[in-house]
Amino acid sequence: MTNPIETLRDGPILQVTLNRPKANAIDLATSRLMGDVFADFRDDPNLRVAIITGAGDKFFCPGWDLKAAADGDEVDGDYGVGGFGGLQELPNLNKPVIAAVNGICCGGGLEWALSADIILAAEHASFALPEIRSGTVADAASIKVPKRIPYHIAMELLLTGRWFDVDEAKSWGLINHVYPAAQLMDQAWELARLLASGPPLVYAAIKEIVRDAEDAKFQDTMDKITGRKFPTVDTLYSSEDQLEGARAFVEKRDPIWKGK
Repeated sequence: MTNPIETLRDGPILQVTLNRPKANAIDLATSRLMGDVFADFRDDPNLRVAIITGAGDKFFCPGWDLKAAADGDEVDGDYGVGGFGGLQELPNLNKPVIAAVNGICCGGGLEWALSADIILAAEHASFALPEIRSGTVADAASIKVPKRIPYHIAMELLLTGRWFDVDEAKSWGLINHVYPAAQLMDQAWELARLLASGPPLVYAAIKEIVRDAEDAKFQDTMDKITGRKFPTVDTLYSSEDQLEGARAFVEKRDPIWKGK
């Protein structure tokens, strides 16, 4: 059988491709495997950026494998260390993740994409949150989407389960950029290389601050930053990289980031 998760490593960049014919749906076993892959990515000091995508050119991911569910997979079963899809509940993931949406992206597949930091999409990609039609709730999307796009639009998408295209997704700020299908992965890798050349300790601090600030008061998070109460911020402020950044600016050269 085909490995449902294919990985491609090129220096500090890891591409993770979901490959479960015919539609790249995720069952419990695949979700647990995905969690292991992303935990390894998180913990590997030599990896700095991940790209997630789906195999083929029709499906990114439709989410939960309803056929597996019909055969007995529990909807609330053990999804693994990172929760469903391996990303959305993975703790302390402080590295950039890019989603390259290459086709149909719906249900838990859209939730998987929303777990990334930047979302690129092919022109033919399409989106939906159709859980309501199968008698269940788009749990992670119900939390995330109303915080990312206007409330009334989010509620329409959640309550109707209707499909929408890349132009609408981009108009609401749900995705970053749209490319012809043939250019999607090249653009994803170009962006990944740009991010991989940046300061990993700063990325880590940004991601920890953003997570904390999502449900906190502004001043509370600011006090934690200035008090160096975030582990990533404390590491950054005591790092060689911060000194290197200042030296590179003064010397008018590109900094050399070491991640320490």
